[in-house]
Amino acid sequence: MHSAIQAAKERDPAARSSIEILLTYSGVHAMGWYRLANWLWRSKLKLLARMVSQLGRFLTGIEIHPGAQIGRGLFIDHGMGVVIGETAIVGDNVSLFQGVTLGGTGKETGKRHPTLMDNVTVGAGAKILGNITIGENSYVGANAVVLRDVPPNCTVVGVPGRIVRQEGKRTSPASTFDHIHLPDPVIERIRELEQLMMQRITHLEEAANEYDRLRKEWQEIRGEHMAIHHAAKAGRLGQPPCLECGGDHPTTEHSEKA
Repeated sequence: MHSAIQAAKERDPAARSSIEILLTYSGVHAMGWYRLANWLWRSKLKLLARMVSQLGRFLTGIEIHPGAQIGRGLFIDHGMGVVIGETAIVGDNVSLFQGVTLGGTGKETGKRHPTLMDNVTVGAGAKILGNITIGENSYVGANAVVLRDVPPNCTVVGVPGRIVRQEGKRTSPASTFDHIHLPDPVIERIRELEQLMMQRITHLEEAANEYDRLRKEWQEIRGEHMAIHHAAKAGRLGQPPCLECGGDHPTTEHSEKA
């Protein structure tokens, strides 16, 4: 109980005193019921252990199977709806928020629930399912659904959970409570595609401008070519232009008309 109270003091800015935590924090109460139920479970009094755990669930809204293995310093913030399965293993200094599920994926036997290593933080509503391992100092974002192993020092977000590495930066339990500024690989990919699309649009606009310039030059060249063609067809190619009107017919045309 002392480690649970100390964990709440360190990680909850609303905690004012040890007596307040002891009397009002459902996560601390749930750990007290769990310790009793776990002792009964290990003493082969499994039915009684389950009855105690169900009583703790009724009083706190937090369901921890008495067979789960939980280390020191677990902090369950608010806690309503938290479920920890029978074969789950939770390391030291782990933080869980409301609605977290450490559950199984079916009717497997043996180890069928996740393992959370030391200093792991799991955001509100996250589901970690199956016999998988969440590495040390990792962070699972709110409402993420994690179905695969997570290496140490990582952040997991999304459904299904996607891993975003933090470049090996070690994070302390008290510094991982920022649920807002989390990287989102989906949004990052969308932004990359937007940038790529804008680059393509700029390239197409430049190509269209170049096409218009070449088309105008071609029209000018074609006009000159047609003028030369008509002059050659009329037999006037190589004759001096008319000085009176500036046309391409010879000066003698006016003289003959006169």
